[in-house]
Amino acid sequence: MSESSAGNAQLELGLGSQVGGSHYKDMAIQPMEYSIANKLDPLQHTAIKYVSRHKAKNGVEDIDKAIHCLQMIKEMQYGK
Repeated sequence: MSESSAGNAQLELGLGSQVGGSHYKDMAIQPMEYSIANKLDPLQHTAIKYVSRHKAKNGVEDIDKAIHCLQMIKEMQYGK
């Protein structure tokens, strides 16, 4: 088995289970899959994660967390 196919198999195993709920596992495309496929940085991934799960988990708190991540991206990457 090649290194990349071994990595893909491990990712599939990890995506098939979830500790503490099913708010990611029940999605058609999990935030981690999207983030890896699009080579997002950690802050981008975290913002996507919070926006994706807000209806199934923490509501407005997750939206506030996503906004916080986006504010950090704005400050770090654009100095604003």
